[in-house]
Amino acid sequence: MSMLDDFKKFALRGNVVDLAVGVIIGVAFNNIVQSLVGDLIMPVIGALTGGLDFSNHFLPLSAKVTATSLADAKKEGAVLAWGNFLTVTLNFLIVAWVLFWVMRLVSRLMRDEPPKAPPVTKQEQLLTEIRDLLKSRS
Repeated sequence: MSMLDDFKKFALRGNVVDLAVGVIIGVAFNNIVQSLVGDLIMPVIGALTGGLDFSNHFLPLSAKVTATSLADAKKEGAVLAWGNFLTVTLNFLIVAWVLFWVMRLVSRLMRDEPPKAPPVTKQEQLLTEIRDLLKSRS
């Protein structure tokens, strides 16, 4: 068996293909959730907090840093970008919360009904009747 055959066998195994499909769907779903957070939820939070945006808050770690925006301050020297960290953490918590509810919904939709008993055959029905008749005689 050649190396190409081994690779083809590996790449086309069910688990690898399932994983690839899962990753692709995960990336697409991530884009949806990021849009939900960035385009719908964060603007509402910004409106409720008076337009407060933490992403541009930082603490200069060098006397050379005099800029007022984070991007410019990073060019001048070392900064502790605590506002950006806070924003990313908040985004993560919102994404995790949305994913929790989505997975909960998917879990409910995918629940299978308990398996039903197979239909009783004619032979089983006759045996049950015989059993019941014998019980009634004793």
